[in-house]
Amino acid sequence: MKIKLHEITIREVVEKYVDNDEEGVIGFDGKLNIRPKYQREFVYDDRKRSAVIETIRKDFPLNVMYWCKNEDGTFEVLDGQQRTISFCQFIKSDFSIMADGHTKYFHTMTETEKNHILNYKLFVYICEGNDKEKLDWFQIINIAGEKLTDQELRNAVYTGTWLSDAKLKFSKSNCVAYLHSKDYVSGATIRQEILELALLWISKGNIEKYMSAHQHDPNANELWTYFRSVIDWARLTFPKTRKEMKGINWGGLYDTFKDKMFDTNKLEQEIQKLMIDDDVTNQKGVYYYVLTRDEKYLNIRAFSESQRRTAFEKQEGICAKCKKQFQLNQMEADHITPWSKGGKTSNDNCQMLCQECNRRKSAI
Repeated sequence: MKIKLHEITIREVVEKYVDNDEEGVIGFDGKLNIRPKYQREFVYDDRKRSAVIETIRKDFPLNVMYWCKNEDGTFEVLDGQQRTISFCQFIKSDFSIMADGHTKYFHTMTETEKNHILNYKLFVYICEGNDKEKLDWFQIINIAGEKLTDQELRNAVYTGTWLSDAKLKFSKSNCVAYLHSKDYVSGATIRQEILELALLWISKGNIEKYMSAHQHDPNANELWTYFRSVIDWARLTFPKTRKEMKGINWGGLYDTFKDKMFDTNKLEQEIQKLMIDDDVTNQKGVYYYVLTRDEKYLNIRAFSESQRRTAFEKQEGICAKCKKQFQLNQMEADHITPWSKGGKTSNDNCQMLCQECNRRKSAI
């Protein structure tokens, strides 16, 4: 991998600077992608961006910036987006600063003051390399400062036609993916969280491999079609929405159960009962349970220490199965009537079994 330090003037960076809001921010004679389409909104407040301009005016050094070079010879800002947009906005007279006791816009400055800012030299590390090398390097330099998300780091590596279309569908405010799935998934589009979720589902956890394989596809229709199918299946299977639905691995459930027929009315009736069951401590797990019938997703409430002690004393330490006597620490609390058959985690449904008998019962 090649990493080289360059001195680049602000004059060069602001050439053909264009800010199209969510459509992206471009500079450096149209060759620098300062903020990729639909990636992240500008976040510096007035105080911070004024501090950037004061640093430049006083010839103090700005922190180094990091760009990556794309295969087509263009560049993309990895670190330094906020500083870059700050001085570009100032030169476009989008905001003013207080200087020498006066309010100044760039266009009201003297030619000497303007040139002083435009000729300021930025220190920029430019990286060229394969996908893995870029990711490794990006993760290292992302330790401090305004951190990028994992998906934003991936986006910096796998640029191309596929990614541009994927961002359009998954990363824009009120994009089609958000509007279609907002009742079933959580995450911020502008931070690439819904795009990352869709990729996680379709790639079965290997996002980098999927993005690398599809980097030069003409569009992201495959990803969008899959994501829409997942959400459509979830909506048809669980038409009543609840806050617990957000954050569920709908992709995994879809892949496993999409070809199985369910009675949605019976599912909803069961969900209603489970949601108000005091023994169910993980309401989100209800949706997994009604499909898999695996109680582990419910985190059924365990007997308390008081309930264990009460049952132990009542049984005088005698195991309810093998009838042998044990110490309290050698015994485990068990539901007399299993929870799946209506038994509750209550004193009258608690019995103490020795560890061996309880294991045998659990294996049945």
